[in-house]
Amino acid sequence: MKKLIILIVSLLLISAHVFAQTKGGKADTSQHATYYTCPMHPDAMSHDPGKCPKCGMELTLSSKEQMKAGVSNNYTCPVHLTVTSHDPGKCPKCGKKLNLSPKEQMKTEIVKLYTCPMHPDVSLDKDGVCPKCGKALVEKKDQK
Repeated sequence: MKKLIILIVSLLLISAHVFAQTKGGKADTSQHATYYTCPMHPDAMSHDPGKCPKCGMELTLSSKEQMKAGVSNNYTCPVHLTVTSHDPGKCPKCGKKLNLSPKEQMKTEIVKLYTCPMHPDVSLDKDGVCPKCGKALVEKKDQK
């Protein structure tokens, strides 16, 4: 009986929290505008990629947009740089395999993992011995 009361109270608290978030307008459902700027003329902005009206250079993502893309997306298409995803897969435009973003590649290069040759499920971030069999751990080569 005590477990049932705890369950009911926790469900009421969770539902109240969700209701307050949606009623207060805190749920982010809006589409955010993406801005492209000229490397030479930062004041020349556009919502679409194209050419700068002042000098004719290609517009690139603004520095703020590049920062947001670097933080929030992990995989990019090698051909279509605007195609990004949180999950590995294929590009919807050309069908090529999505690659890890440069930031994620750097993370995997810095962090070394060591695994047991007999127990691949054992993986540690430092060299040592396997806790199951006592064999020496070896560096894991393919971390992607």
